[in-house]
Amino acid sequence: MKITFLLTTADAVGGTERAVFNQAAELAGRHDVRVLSVFRSKPELFFPLDERVRVDYLVDMTGPVQRPTRRTDLADSVYAELSAQPSALVDRAWEAAFNRLSDLELELYLQHTDTDILITTTPALMALAVQLSPADVITLHQEHRVSELRGTSGEPLLRYAAQLDALAVLSGRTRDWFAETLGMSAPRIDVVPNALPAGFRPRSTLETRTVVMAGRLVGEKQIDHAINAWAQVVPYHPDWTLRIFGDGPLSGALRRQITQLGLHDSVQLNGNSPHLAEEWAKSSISLMTSRNEAFPLVLMEAQAAGVPIVSYDCPNGPSEIIVDGESGILVPPNDVDALAVQLGRLMSDRELRHRMGAAAHASIARFAPDVITARWESIFQALVDDRDRGVRAAAKADRQAIHAVTSGLQGGATPATPAPSSQLRSGEQRSLEQQIAKRVPSLVRDGGQLCRVTDSESPFDVVHANLALAADALESADIPYLVVRDTMIRQTVAVHASYREAVFKALAEKYRQDAVYVALLNERQDAKSTVLAGLVGRVADQPCAALRVYQSVVSVSRTIRFGAVYGCTVSFWESDPEEPTTFVSPARTLIGDRIPQAAMTPASVTHSGRVYPTITPYAHPLHGDVAFPVDAVYTWVDGSDVAWLERKNQVLSQLGLETVDAAASAARFRSRDELRYSLRSIDMYAPWIRNIYIVTDRQAPAWLDQSHHRIRVVDHTEIFGDRGALPTFNSHAIESQLHNIQGLSEHFLYFNDDFFIGRTVQPSQFFSANGQAKHFQSPTAIPMLPPNTEDDFNISAAKNNRALIYESFGQVLTHAFLHAPYALRRSVMEDLSRAYPDWVAGTAASRLRSHTDVSIASSLHHYYGFHTGRSVPGPISCGFVNVGLSEHRARLNRLLISRPNDVFCLNDFHDGDVPADEQDAILAAFLPSYFPIAGQFEYGSPRNQRYHAGRLPEWPL
Repeated sequence: MKITFLLTTADAVGGTERAVFNQAAELAGRHDVRVLSVFRSKPELFFPLDERVRVDYLVDMTGPVQRPTRRTDLADSVYAELSAQPSALVDRAWEAAFNRLSDLELELYLQHTDTDILITTTPALMALAVQLSPADVITLHQEHRVSELRGTSGEPLLRYAAQLDALAVLSGRTRDWFAETLGMSAPRIDVVPNALPAGFRPRSTLETRTVVMAGRLVGEKQIDHAINAWAQVVPYHPDWTLRIFGDGPLSGALRRQITQLGLHDSVQLNGNSPHLAEEWAKSSISLMTSRNEAFPLVLMEAQAAGVPIVSYDCPNGPSEIIVDGESGILVPPNDVDALAVQLGRLMSDRELRHRMGAAAHASIARFAPDVITARWESIFQALVDDRDRGVRAAAKADRQAIHAVTSGLQGGATPATPAPSSQLRSGEQRSLEQQIAKRVPSLVRDGGQLCRVTDSESPFDVVHANLALAADALESADIPYLVVRDTMIRQTVAVHASYREAVFKALAEKYRQDAVYVALLNERQDAKSTVLAGLVGRVADQPCAALRVYQSVVSVSRTIRFGAVYGCTVSFWESDPEEPTTFVSPARTLIGDRIPQAAMTPASVTHSGRVYPTITPYAHPLHGDVAFPVDAVYTWVDGSDVAWLERKNQVLSQLGLETVDAAASAARFRSRDELRYSLRSIDMYAPWIRNIYIVTDRQAPAWLDQSHHRIRVVDHTEIFGDRGALPTFNSHAIESQLHNIQGLSEHFLYFNDDFFIGRTVQPSQFFSANGQAKHFQSPTAIPMLPPNTEDDFNISAAKNNRALIYESFGQVLTHAFLHAPYALRRSVMEDLSRAYPDWVAGTAASRLRSHTDVSIASSLHHYYGFHTGRSVPGPISCGFVNVGLSEHRARLNRLLISRPNDVFCLNDFHDGDVPADEQDAILAAFLPSYFPIAGQFEYGSPRNQRYHAGRLPEWPL
């Protein structure tokens, strides 16, 4: 059959190119094999290629202008213009190399291809292939990286995988992730490791006192970790040398690091080498420190030379190749100290080195070229048979139909949470999971684990459920423990290390048939191994500083998952051998990591209504705790309310301004329910907020449970009294009177209804323990010009603020603030009314926004508070999406997938290019996906029912 491999640049120096050339050479004996490279970037290939394999290029980049490699008489200027235009088929965020010229040339080539199978090697190439290939061409995508960690570059996989005929991955963990992510829209998925290239490979003597590592000198490879580890071991092994092969942008930085550490005599940066087989034969140890590796060929080559390996146990490749403790040593990722210890161990122990080297050489047979090639040929033949039998097209159409009805915001599948990289994938674990799933049918599989499904739990509920899981096991075995306070949202309990064996046994017995997971943690609190609790005894011989006990929980929508990060840590405290009356914690607590026994007077603490043992220091407020109440205030309007619109029209008419038909406006201003979801964000991620005040003009959402004791709807008449002018449609005016809310706490957060809390936050994010509010300055500068009628109203208000601050404090304010909840103090706002009475009164009297307004809540408060010692700058992770701009749309999908921000704002500029109906549809998909758990403030929701039944605990939980 005819097989074509599609590469971006065949002449590149990378693992993908090596793997493709090796595979092509093995297939060339029985098939017509060629490599199609979109770009030619160098005069010659770096890696040798079997002479039976033809290489074709489409776009030549070696000249002054990109041009097609085919004969053409068009001028350079035409191709310069085409190559400057972005690809119409590949988003630049996926891969920046492609352009309009490459689109056209690949389309032309594929129109006339007679290949049976087209194999793509990056997600961007896959996107091109499925859109441009003729119907009879079979498309197979080979993933050469850790797909679940790709991020933006992997988006084509989520969008176009249903159009593939087959998907080949390098590990079972990646296969499971794709199956879970794509569901019934998934094409055929096969796990096929890379083959070890054929040819003679000299064997190492393991006596050379040389450590070798190979890889691109880029951040992902973390070569600097290897150099730092080497600095720790070389004083004990001065006759050893570290040789690093590879090139890349970090070459200069690594040379400087070597010089600064004084390692120039023992560390070599050797550049690229096409003869690595010979270099492995000269080495005694192989080293790898990558952040992630799909299936590193260099490790197979090292094993083929009989060289043992020390590697980070990163996702996913090293654990697929190395048998830990037999053919090499796997070290927890990013643990430089552990890397140094294990490297020094192999350098010191000749017998261990030779034993592991022999095991490495023996284990490589499973990656022999003939074994792997036979697997490929079997897959290819099955795909061709399906095509020839006429079943392929219908199956692909069905997959695409399922994808169309299940795809997310950007027309792509929602990526599943990857299974923990530390999770053991043994047959025993899979068997026990199957038994548990059969016994408890309500469990679902998500993120590679069995999960409990919830429609009413918040992260804080799950945290305390996991605390109860750990406590139940310890109490059932009469193991003494105490609850510890640290900086984490999750809970920690301390157990003396002498009970370590008993803790393992207690967890295994208590949860032997339950979907409870246990992760073994090192001193850095990183997971080393993760197993079902019923199997934790199988890993009891592994050293660990702590355990993390948890049950994974997922929402009904599967768009939110509470996993190990919310688990309860069981920390093993040791007695200090030099001071027997002092206990040592493996991780720092809020009172330190060395606790005198005399300070450990028993006390108790209550979480979710349950009393737990602790010690007196943890039972009291500590320095840094925010112990005062914090409220939240919203200003909200239902722009589709006809009565409200008629009141606004009356004001517009009085001011001689144009009015609009109220009924028509009501249709245009359909509610998007931002307030509902913003309240959900508080309920989910900030339960410490005491009371919530919703400031409105004779309105209230129908879904809001106004009987809830933490909710109060406040009418404008209450806060304005005899001040200002009502009705008002000026947000600056309304904000100027917020401090007049009856019962409002001194410290409060002010939300626009398009502000959302994006993940769990603590009150210390917004206020210092001494009461100072924190403000979050934006990089956006306020123009250094006086106010004018051409300004947006928010800009003119900021300029007015600047004049007041300069007059009072002699400093010129320069920047606005982020669109994030504003941390305010009632007393500061009261002082502003006294300090600038005319400006505040004038703003309150403006029924519509005016160029004479000041913006108090969003700006003036922060600057005035700063100069009077009551507000300070603070950091926050804040996202911003303008749903009115099509260029911002991709941000929503990434926001949903990675949840990277403490807070975010969904704004909609009126001059955007996205129609209002489309904005409605976008938010209608996004908001319930991000916040799928209906809040306790919504009538009839499960959480609301729990509240009315008295089963929803108050803060502190």
